[in-house]
Amino acid sequence: MQNSLKNFKHIFKLDPAKEISDEDLDTLCESGTDAIIVGGTDDVTLDGVLDLLSRIRRHSVPCILEISNMESITPGFDHYFIPMVMNSKDKKWMMDIQHQAIKQYKDIMDWDEIFVEGYCILNEHAKAFSYTNSQLPDDTDVTAYAYMAEHVFHLPVFYMEYSGTYGDPALVKKVKEQLNNTMLFYGGGIENNFQAKEMKEHADVIIVGNSIYTNFKKALKTVKAVSDMEKDN
Repeated sequence: MQNSLKNFKHIFKLDPAKEISDEDLDTLCESGTDAIIVGGTDDVTLDGVLDLLSRIRRHSVPCILEISNMESITPGFDHYFIPMVMNSKDKKWMMDIQHQAIKQYKDIMDWDEIFVEGYCILNEHAKAFSYTNSQLPDDTDVTAYAYMAEHVFHLPVFYMEYSGTYGDPALVKKVKEQLNNTMLFYGGGIENNFQAKEMKEHADVIIVGNSIYTNFKKALKTVKAVSDMEKDN
């Protein structure tokens, strides 16, 4: 199952609650990115998810739904990412919502398409941080969460989520040193080539989201930055 993730190095993340033109969406899908994630925190509706899905499906790029609520789950995606927020103070975000989803959907779930992410939200000002009642971990907490993701829960992905703020490359490096089988995803604040390369130096996959809406041309250039690194390696 995890082998299909190994092909991912760069992913764009689109928020169903934000507007993007057909022209820009087509350009993103044809940019050479390895996949498109559809996901967000606020105002994620089934209509919004279906709208993006139908537009992305005009292209061959893999399409992933990162599940943020039960109401917006729909068939038609190549993969489904299920977050477990490891630094939430509420068991709800670690296990209870996932338990509810399993009860409702287990008979139709294809585990070749589904990946559970050990999420660590590292921006205390982010909506997702407050929404999930998370607590801000220090560096040793984060590396311990990463270790748990691999050795306790055997998760395919550990996701360092800075939600629009650029994170600490040194911490990303420390986290990567904890992981052998679990892949490290990094998302947050990547706005240019330099930042894309700096985080990709340690993360297996970088996620570019906010800059799609703030500086589209620079966001596009992150694809080439990552592909050039892969060629050099």
